[in-house]
Amino acid sequence: MSEKLLTPIEIGLTAAIVSVEGNEPLILTASGGDDETLAGLPFGPFDPVAHRTFEIGLRAWVEEQTGLRLGYVEQLYTFGDRGRHTMIGDTDAHVASVGYLALTRKADNTSQPQVAGATFEPWYRHFPWEDWRDAKPAIIEKEIFPALSEWAAQSDKENPARALSRRDRIRLYFGTDGAQWDEERVLDRYELLYEAGLIEEAKRDGRPAALARKSLPGLGASMRFDHRRILATAIARLRAKLKYRPVVFELLPPEFTLTDLQRTVEAISGRHLHKQNFRRLVEAGALVEPTGDMSTQTGGRPAALFRFRREVLQERPAPGLRVRGRR
Repeated sequence: MSEKLLTPIEIGLTAAIVSVEGNEPLILTASGGDDETLAGLPFGPFDPVAHRTFEIGLRAWVEEQTGLRLGYVEQLYTFGDRGRHTMIGDTDAHVASVGYLALTRKADNTSQPQVAGATFEPWYRHFPWEDWRDAKPAIIEKEIFPALSEWAAQSDKENPARALSRRDRIRLYFGTDGAQWDEERVLDRYELLYEAGLIEEAKRDGRPAALARKSLPGLGASMRFDHRRILATAIARLRAKLKYRPVVFELLPPEFTLTDLQRTVEAISGRHLHKQNFRRLVEAGALVEPTGDMSTQTGGRPAALFRFRREVLQERPAPGLRVRGRR
């Protein structure tokens, strides 16, 4: 009896490193090799000899590739879909990647990463339909709804294993037909666009829905491998976590104005927030305390400076900002 050949498996570590500068949420990207034009998230193999834990390995790889030292780190998910790093027919090792969310203050590091090819860039460059701060993004009505509606109408045979039809998922994920936009459904929206063959990653992976299209609508900048999916997972996790953990303060300097705090929450959530309602929410949550100093860097009247009130962590189990947008 012939022996069955086993495909080798490697474990990779991938980091979605988030920062905020001004009103812009940023993600750290690193360029690939000489033959790789797409940017991606910093990643590298896990070395079980050199690295006692996955997190230690991640921190080592990020510092090597970007010159940055990470602060807050949280494991997201293990991404192991066949084909994420290889093409069908390849005999190379199958790579499963453990994804991480990491937060950093840009002021704690140099203005730019110290390694060539590593840079912070706006995450809405990859997800332009997620930024609702000014208004509903025009790309939704102009490009996404028509293409998804056409895709939903192509087949009347729905998967009986799924509780929701294509039209149901479009309505719930993108807020059509009276449904509310849920900012936490970042991954659901990305995967729906992938399934419908509307993004470059689907075409690159050989998905029939994408290959059947004469052209793709150009929905955001693609990333190498499955890194845009990992980034979607990270954004969704961070948006959800804002509501029950004080993670937003990992992105702010030790002292900040309430306007700084609001703009950071808006940048991450993609939502415009009512100023007075937001300040009442912050006051009721007892998340911050005044320092007694004033900031003169506001461009107008001096504003009071605040700091994170750490005692709140002992006072209640889920101290976060349960914000609601105006739309």
